[in-house]
Amino acid sequence: MKLQQLRYIWEVAHHDLNVSATAQSLFTSQPGISKQIRLLEDELGVEVFARSGKHLTRVTPAGERIITTAGEILRKCESIKQIAQEFSNEKRGTLSIATTHTQARYALPPVISAFIKQYPDVSLHMHQGTPMQIAEMAADGTVDFAIATEGLELFGDLVMMPCYRWNRCVVVPQGHPLAKLEKLTLEALAEHPIVTYVFGFTGRSKLDEAFSHRGLSPKVVFTAADADVIKTYVRLGLGVGIVARMAVDAKLDPDLVVLDASELFEPSVTKIGFRRGTFLRGFMCDFIETFAPHLDREMLEKAVHCKNKVELDELFMNVDLPTF
Repeated sequence: MKLQQLRYIWEVAHHDLNVSATAQSLFTSQPGISKQIRLLEDELGVEVFARSGKHLTRVTPAGERIITTAGEILRKCESIKQIAQEFSNEKRGTLSIATTHTQARYALPPVISAFIKQYPDVSLHMHQGTPMQIAEMAADGTVDFAIATEGLELFGDLVMMPCYRWNRCVVVPQGHPLAKLEKLTLEALAEHPIVTYVFGFTGRSKLDEAFSHRGLSPKVVFTAADADVIKTYVRLGLGVGIVARMAVDAKLDPDLVVLDASELFEPSVTKIGFRRGTFLRGFMCDFIETFAPHLDREMLEKAVHCKNKVELDELFMNVDLPTF
C-alpha cells in the first residue's frame, strides 16, 4: 500500500468519481490513476469503487470506510509536513480559510491586512461558501480554518471557538415610515416587506426565531447571501433590509437610515475552528489571536484538549466576548 494510492482514491471520491478531472488536478495521467487504484484494490481484496464498464459509478460500503481512513492518514501526513516546516522556516507557508461573504467582506479585512504585514511570506487563501460547504472544506482538509455563525451543528468534527458577538440593524431609505417611529418593534417590521439573508447565512435563524416567538409571519420578499446586494434592493424600494450591523457604514451608505435592532433579536456568535489533531503552526495561532484576542496560546491549548462540545462550551462560558 502506497501513500500515493490513498491520495488517488481520496481525490477521485472528491471529484465526483471523475478520474479524468482528478488526473488534471493532480497533474498526472488518467491511466496511471486507474492502474494504482486497481493495484490497491487487488492488495486489499475489496473494491473501493463499483464500476460499469470503464466508468466508476459509486463508492462501495467498504470503500467509504477506506476513503475516510485514507483522509485521516493524509491529514496526519500533512501535519508532519507542517511540523517540519515550522522548525525549518516558521514564517513561511500557506494558510487557507473558509467563511461566508459577510465575514470576508466586513470582519476579516483588518485582520488579514495585519497578518500579511506580520507574515509577508505566508500565502493566504480565502474560500467563500455556505455553512455546509465551509464545514466540508474544513473537515476534508481543503482549508485550515472555518469561520462561521450559522449551521454550527455541521462542525461537530472541528474544534469551534467563539470569537465575537454581533447583532442586526434595519436599513431603510430616507423618509421611510419606520424611521419616524420612536421605538422599533417586531410588529412594526412585520407590516413591511423584508429583504434579508438567505436562510442558513449570517445569523438568519435568530431572525426567524424572533418573529416566530411573537407569532408573527413577516413577508420576506427577497433574500441574498451578500449584504451589499440586500442594501441595493432596499435602495430600489423592494423592502426593509435586515442585515448584520457590521455590514453598514455611514460613510459608504449615507443614503440609508440605520435603525438599531439589537433589542429585537438575540445576538449571534461567530466562531473559528479547525480539525481535531491539526498541528497549529505559529502563524496560525497568531492569526486566530489577531481575529479574536482572547484566543491566545494558553486558551488554544486548553481548547485543543477538550474532548467534546460540552467541554468547549464550559471552557468559554465565562469569557467576555467582544461585540462587533
